[in-house]
Amino acid sequence: MHDADILMIRVILPHHLRTLAGVGREVALEVAPPVTLRAILDALEARYPVLRGTIRDQSTQQRRDFIRFFACGEDWSHESPDAPLPDAVAKGEEPFMVVGAMAGG
Repeated sequence: MHDADILMIRVILPHHLRTLAGVGREVALEVAPPVTLRAILDALEARYPVLRGTIRDQSTQQRRDFIRFFACGEDWSHESPDAPLPDAVAKGEEPFMVVGAMAGG
């Protein structure tokens, strides 16, 4: 793989994960194509090991309750982790969003 194949992906994190990782609202990650949910989360956890286990379960790789994923205004929380994300996310034009869902009663 050549450096030209590496894409810069923008990821927006919820406040509690930003605080844990010690980062700002948006982080940039290098991801090799194809850009998938799994590829983004793998890159995020590799760069910020403190986030391992907070977004997805480490053994099952399942999304944690109260965490949602959005790309280009669409909810990707229930999509296959290996489904390619929209081109706008892959090109860095649109951010991939990790959102802490709100619970109410």
